[in-house]
Amino acid sequence: MPYPHFVIALSNRLTGSLFLRHAVAMACLLLAGCQALLPKGSDATQVPWRSFAEARDAIEAIEPFHTPTSVLTDNGFDPFHNPAVTILTWPEIVRRFAAGSALRPEEYEPGIRACLLAGQRCGGYAVNVERTRHDRIGNFWLDLFGFVRRTNVTGWSFDATILYIDDEVVYTVYGGQPGIHRLEVRRNPLGPLQSIGDAVRVR
Repeated sequence: MPYPHFVIALSNRLTGSLFLRHAVAMACLLLAGCQALLPKGSDATQVPWRSFAEARDAIEAIEPFHTPTSVLTDNGFDPFHNPAVTILTWPEIVRRFAAGSALRPEEYEPGIRACLLAGQRCGGYAVNVERTRHDRIGNFWLDLFGFVRRTNVTGWSFDATILYIDDEVVYTVYGGQPGIHRLEVRRNPLGPLQSIGDAVRVR
């Protein structure tokens, strides 16, 4: 016995509704999965400090005119084991603090003044650390085809200068950015065709 027309119509409507729900659910799962597929990366110098605060505490533990240079190694400021530490030569120290300066000798910090007067006996370290994480966010397909790429950059940076005479630290100073948080956006209206156009222009 054939089903009445209204039964068939109702069945088709329910089937279509279920299909639509499944399609929407699959689309949501696909988008969520695609978001997880966006690339992530990081830039990090291998240093003994895990945060800006740890690096700051390490340099604040140094007391000019009282701390021996041997303590620098204990605090992580060893250029032979810490790639963030650069050895400063005497000419570099002069360029940093004296060359082109409008300050009179007596206006310098005591440690800087002592270092400049000590000549070749004075040495120093420059510290430069940046630890950042790069997370691509936004629409997966726009990112994949290069139309819009959004990158969330987070982390911290730390800079310091240490001067010493013979075996005694005479000057320290530090700075940096405790909390880096910026959004980088790159837009290419032509998407994947942008790189082709750039290659043609180069030729």
